[in-house]
Amino acid sequence: MVAIPILSGIYSDPTPDFRTSYPINLRPVPKPQGISNGYLKVNDGVTKRGNGPGITRGGIEWEGVCYRVMGNELVSIDAAGNVTTLGAVASGGTASMTYSFDRIAVTSGGNLYYWDGSTFTQVTDPDLGTALDVAWVDGYFITTDGENIVVTELADPTQINPTKYGSSEFDPDPVKRVLRLRNELYAVNRHSIETFQNVGGSGFPFQVIRGSQIHKGAVGTHATVVYQDAIAFLGGGRNESPAIWVGLNGSASKISTLEIDELLMNYTEAQLESVLMEVQTEKSHSILMIHLPDVTLCYDASVSASLGSPAWYKLNDGLTYDAPYSPRHFVWCYDAWQVGSSVNSNIGYVDPDTADVWGAEIAWQFGTPIVYNESRGGIFHELELVTLTGAVETGDKATIYTQYSLDGVEWSQKRYISAGKPGQRDQRMRWFRNGRMSDWRVQRFGGTSRSPVSVARLEARIEGLAW
Repeated sequence: MVAIPILSGIYSDPTPDFRTSYPINLRPVPKPQGISNGYLKVNDGVTKRGNGPGITRGGIEWEGVCYRVMGNELVSIDAAGNVTTLGAVASGGTASMTYSFDRIAVTSGGNLYYWDGSTFTQVTDPDLGTALDVAWVDGYFITTDGENIVVTELADPTQINPTKYGSSEFDPDPVKRVLRLRNELYAVNRHSIETFQNVGGSGFPFQVIRGSQIHKGAVGTHATVVYQDAIAFLGGGRNESPAIWVGLNGSASKISTLEIDELLMNYTEAQLESVLMEVQTEKSHSILMIHLPDVTLCYDASVSASLGSPAWYKLNDGLTYDAPYSPRHFVWCYDAWQVGSSVNSNIGYVDPDTADVWGAEIAWQFGTPIVYNESRGGIFHELELVTLTGAVETGDKATIYTQYSLDGVEWSQKRYISAGKPGQRDQRMRWFRNGRMSDWRVQRFGGTSRSPVSVARLEARIEGLAW
């Protein structure tokens, strides 16, 4: 028997080109267990707790309570899923949320709002302008209208002095976002990122830190996030195609692979401008999530460091791999990841005891690299997935399939085997008489959340042919 890698696979397209296939709804886990150095685990599901007043548009934890912008309302949600409406906000896309010692700040539809635990207010000072984003640094709430960096008054955060406007002048590109990192202010622009420190004074209280500028920027306000004490963003410099970067201290490193870059080229600048990036850090995982219009791409820096290669995977809803992943705005609160939905008013939490999303079945899939025998071909007598089984939910109806391709484009019929019954932990996943190849071949495997497994290894018994 020979072991075949499973953390990423290969397929081809009509151009022609070799492409990388990443696991779908399967998370790489870097844990040696005597079978391999890591395995693929079905992604944790999401269990519904209740409903809010609309789709989720933002989320934050403040003083032990989960707050969300849902539809056109700012709400608080308790541990049981009970929703309390706090105030109405303007409609729009993703809302920005941050907090100080005594209040939450929200930007929605170009407006700035506060909630101090008892009173909901809107900033009506005309000098605010259009508030695209908000951050809090050293007692100042900081917003941007795309051109200016606007700070509120220390004594009264509802007031703005236009003589204290700042700007990011390293490059004449629009400001997309303002972020706080290491108690410094970052102005994330379309083609550049500039860093500021608080120096006080009677005017704009922040001063540029020379030499810390990054010659790349983000395509949209929420296509950037603080990740592992750095700035992760989707974008690039002038005359560069979009990619995913992590930047700090005047430099940026690309973490997107060739396959991820090619996927990003399928979207227009306008589509990428509305992308949401967020972070989920737990256990041995540090996950950067990039919510694209039809798929969520996930990068795990901790797993990448352990395996010595980029660890990417995809998330989708449904059974056809083309429905967008709907859980959004992950907030760690009440000892669990609280989430909302991008398509309806659902609220819930990430539930490691199921792989279903909002109670609905989802599909998982992974592929292999090319199996090649120096053009001499081979006969595939047996394939076996070494897995943890016994967690199936539907008895004999739970199945897993495999199929193969000899060109990376057209695939054979799916061959199903039983995933065992609930509690049947000694079930072996084996396929016999799997055909042959004359040149090369790739294999892929799939199932659903009704047959959740952890796959540690793929072994094949192949008879090489001699010509």
